Amino acid sequence: MNTVVQPSTVAAPAAKYALAMTVPANSSLLLTSGIVGERPDGSISDDIGSQALEMWKTIDHLLIAAGFTKGDVVAYTTYVVVGHDFSSVMAARDRYFEDHRATSTLVPVPMLARPHWLVEVTVTAAKSAAS
Repeated sequence: MNTVVQPSTVAAPAAKYALAMTVPANSSLLLTSGIVGERPDGSISDDIGSQALEMWKTIDHLLIAAGFTKGDVVAYTTYVVVGHDFSSVMAARDRYFEDHRATSTLVPVPMLARPHWLVEVTVTAAKSAAS
């Protein structure tokens, strides 16, 4: 059975979707919706670098709540609003992952679903049943 992951340590979804799901099989997968840099109280910084740091903090809470670690992340796609400093987004990613490597795609976009969102990421994590 698929399980929704919605820890109390992160902001609720902006619409009718799950922030993350685990799908059991021979391996467990964690797939996230687009995660933005909102704090647990729903507030958000105007600074893209701060949003990126909060975004990865939320990803970490989701991974932990589902029994995964950042080392289980195998892929992520990052969307960044054009006209903002991509380097601070990449620095936040590098700070979070340290030496871990995963597949990555960065997509410049004209805007995200809400005007105050400047960066968004989707993550896929996988863990073998033996882990």
